[in-house]
Amino acid sequence: MTDMVEVVIDSIRVSLMNQQRIIILREIDTERYLAIWVGVYEAEHLTIALQGVEISRPLTYDLFKSVIDRLNGLIVRVEVVALKNETFYGNIVIERNGEIFNIDSRPSDAINMAARTHVPIFVSREVMDKAGIVPEEDIIQEEVIEETDLEVEEEGDLSVFEDFIEKLDLDDDMGDEDN
Repeated sequence: MTDMVEVVIDSIRVSLMNQQRIIILREIDTERYLAIWVGVYEAEHLTIALQGVEISRPLTYDLFKSVIDRLNGLIVRVEVVALKNETFYGNIVIERNGEIFNIDSRPSDAINMAARTHVPIFVSREVMDKAGIVPEEDIIQEEVIEETDLEVEEEGDLSVFEDFIEKLDLDDDMGDEDN
């Protein structure tokens, strides 16, 4: 687990383009973020858990937690372990009678379990390095790109006007139409 960084749930966002939900994880002690696209129901269930809303009947995640508890298991942590072909892979680490079990899961399911059991969430350093976002650096890079593009556009716009001015025939009698 040495190649893992601990994260916390920063927020749940809604994409304005397609209404899909995004879980934003923030690396502890830094401003690096990881955005994971999730389904509507997974995001809603996570919101319910984070807000501590009581539900009359157990949701699937609550049921899974109850089963683990009844089998004398303990969720130790959850992990985002890989990113392959733009798909994140998760892992739920369960301890039972001194034995560790790694349960393959979608990150949204693992994060939902972490929210219900109050265990840490870890992301592999490789995934964070590949897909993590540091807003300040990204903003600075975008500003440099925009300024560069603006300068190119201004030069391009001026050259269009230069061509137009060169093609003008200033000897034409432009005042004939007013007569």
